[in-house]
Amino acid sequence: MRILQIIDSLDAGGAERMAVQIANELQIAGHESHLCATRREGLLKKTINNEVGYLFIEKKGKLGIKAMTKLKTYIVKNNIDTIHAHSTSFFTATIIKWWLPSVKLVWHDHYGNAEDLENRKFGILRKCSIFFNGIISVNDDLRLWAIKSLKAVPTIYLMNFVSHPQQTSLQSPLPGIQGKRLVHLANLRSQKDHLTLIKAFKNIVKLDQKWSLLLVGMNFNDAYFDQVKEEITAQRLEEHVHVLGSRNDTSAILNEVDIAVLSSISEGLPVALLEYGLAGLPVVVTDVGACKEVVLSYGKVVPSRDSLAFSQAIKELIQYPEEAKAMAHSFQEHVMITFGAASYIKKLETFYSSL
Repeated sequence: MRILQIIDSLDAGGAERMAVQIANELQIAGHESHLCATRREGLLKKTINNEVGYLFIEKKGKLGIKAMTKLKTYIVKNNIDTIHAHSTSFFTATIIKWWLPSVKLVWHDHYGNAEDLENRKFGILRKCSIFFNGIISVNDDLRLWAIKSLKAVPTIYLMNFVSHPQQTSLQSPLPGIQGKRLVHLANLRSQKDHLTLIKAFKNIVKLDQKWSLLLVGMNFNDAYFDQVKEEITAQRLEEHVHVLGSRNDTSAILNEVDIAVLSSISEGLPVALLEYGLAGLPVVVTDVGACKEVVLSYGKVVPSRDSLAFSQAIKELIQYPEEAKAMAHSFQEHVMITFGAASYIKKLETFYSSL
């Protein structure tokens, strides 16, 4: 098969990571694999395998005719037979499908606000879904939503997977003391609820002043980022909470920290959680999206927006290190077996072939 992944940017987000990982793994599996970034490049460009065909079309505005023509030409030249569009790139892919109706179009729904699907705006998406040959959803709520809300097409639930990361070294020394670092790997968006995490971490610092919290992820210099900075100041945690921004050495960071957390109020299936597992870290996550389904009994799962429950779960991992280590080891094995690339790609190949 000749397959093109389409994603709007190559920023270090979950959907973007999945688009790159799928392109890489399809190439490894023997397919002619391509990837197109429509609007922005980013840190993840460096993680694309050299053998994967790559195109950046610099699309501007809603239509971007010049960029769309460039994409169409690339698809025709490379005899692409399947387009796999991620998240909001469905609109770009639909225009291509309208121009080239013989190309199969699969849309991959990574929607992170799965706890609030009733308020999801999907008018344009529903109209575009007429052109979809298939839909992939990252959790079962999204699959059921697609069946109910979009035009009838084959729809499957495929859990995200994780690939072994390329070996990297730290781009700069990490703040904090070795053996006493927490990490939160998520872009600074309100759905990730850093505010509750910061309040919870205040209780950890009361327990032991040596602990540090590393916030790794893109900030957008917006009102939410201002709220995060204000909360750090309000809790008097300026010496303990470190905003590291978007990094291309996340695998190296995960090798240098001790506990990994996700404090989201909504999720699909966070790729960061799988990366935590692959790195062999004990985890505390909120019970949103598919998090509980992924973690099972191999980590701490707490209600969202509950800083006391969150801090208590972290304290238990700190106070019972042998139990935390055993849970982390079991979680690592679980992630490698259940969320490995080989099984995912076989299911994806079967779905492509069925359309």
